[in-house]
Amino acid sequence: MKYETVIGLEVHVELNTDSKMFCSCKNESDNKTPNINICPVCSGHPGTLPVANKKAIEKTIRVGLALGCQIPEYSKFDRKNYFYPDLPKAYQISQNENPFCLGGSLNVDGRDIKITRIHLEEDAGKLVHSSDSDSSLVDFNRSGVPLMELVTEPVIKSAKEATRFAQELRLILKYLNVSNVDLEKGEMRADANISLSSAPGKLDGVRVEIKNLNSFRSIERALEYEIKRQQELLDSGGVVVQETRGWDDNKQITIGQRSKEQSHDYRYFPDPDLPPVYIKDSGIDLQRIKSSIVELPQQRRSRFQEEYSLSDKETEFLVTDKELGDYYEKVVSELRNWIKETDITLSVDDVMPKLSRLAANYLLTDFQSLRTGDELPIDPENFAEFVCLIYKDKMSSKVAKEVLKEMFNTGGDPSQIIKDKGLTELEDESEIELMIEMVIKENPKAVEDYRQGKEASFKFLIGGIMAKTKGRANPKVIEKILKEKLI
Repeated sequence: MKYETVIGLEVHVELNTDSKMFCSCKNESDNKTPNINICPVCSGHPGTLPVANKKAIEKTIRVGLALGCQIPEYSKFDRKNYFYPDLPKAYQISQNENPFCLGGSLNVDGRDIKITRIHLEEDAGKLVHSSDSDSSLVDFNRSGVPLMELVTEPVIKSAKEATRFAQELRLILKYLNVSNVDLEKGEMRADANISLSSAPGKLDGVRVEIKNLNSFRSIERALEYEIKRQQELLDSGGVVVQETRGWDDNKQITIGQRSKEQSHDYRYFPDPDLPPVYIKDSGIDLQRIKSSIVELPQQRRSRFQEEYSLSDKETEFLVTDKELGDYYEKVVSELRNWIKETDITLSVDDVMPKLSRLAANYLLTDFQSLRTGDELPIDPENFAEFVCLIYKDKMSSKVAKEVLKEMFNTGGDPSQIIKDKGLTELEDESEIELMIEMVIKENPKAVEDYRQGKEASFKFLIGGIMAKTKGRANPKVIEKILKEKLI
């Protein structure tokens, strides 16, 4: 390509604290009743005094420690001055020169993306525009919600890499339980700064910022569009203007909104109502926060593949869906117990790779097709028993589907469901043999085709026998007897 893309991201994340950043109002930014979670502090009444939310500071530091950031001993809050209809004080309490986290990085597909800083501020309110566009209403429920902002270095090289960064960051934040990171509710959104370079260290166009990208799809498409727009502008002899642009999802284009503000335009100065934060004197225990950091997605990927012999696809699915991954590990633990308790002749090392893959396969297919939302209605012990019954050929795949559906509906024990529904495996080989003979007699052409080398006919006959036995016969037993009969 003629130009190298230079992208930096600013990712804004609403933290899931109980109360807002500087007051005791409930942190429910998506409450359907407007202006119910407000008080004189978060609605900007004169003479009110903010008090910093310690939990929000600790959650921000937890993210910083997880991403390898430095945590300075000294931090402070600043006033960022600008007027906007949903900013009641006409300034935002933020951090300028002394954020809570500095440096760090996030590995995306094998490449470390450097982080500049992570700071903490308060969110603004929300404007609700009328359908005729003649008026706007202001909902201050979101005003004052703790908002963490992560800023990357301008080292991201493509729209795809920027999207992958946002996806991996969201996953980490979910694992750390610092935010619900629901993009549809605006709990995570990104601004992207983009410029083009024709040679190292040379910017052919100035930086353009695209504001408020609230989905992974919009991040990728907005950046792809903007890269193309700037390339065409430079190639035609035009000049890229430093500005803020918005993404129109309907038209799939970026639109100029205003000239880009510089730092001095905001007239930052230390907030006189909030004291500086000295970590040692604040009661914030860095060691305790560090010890609360759970296994993160990248470590879990490596462990799942090594410990459970899973494919890349299976691993990614179980890592991305943290709740399902946690559930899977409980199932695997129950499977280990089953081996130890039910059959001392079995080796855990020999059997577990097969059982763990079988469990993952059913979780990612039949289980997922029945699942609604985050619901996991089957006890891990019962699902482990279900997997064991399949492994021991105690039920066919057809019966397994029926049993699993009933387990979802009732949360019941698979063995009891099989008994109650009369799905017990047909073990009498003479009875199975009788049904096989009936199917052979009813399908002479398929029998002749198989004897002439058409393997598909054998599968056809197997299907007919399974139907005749209502899925209760062991497929391996059917296959063995059928082959003997067709010789």
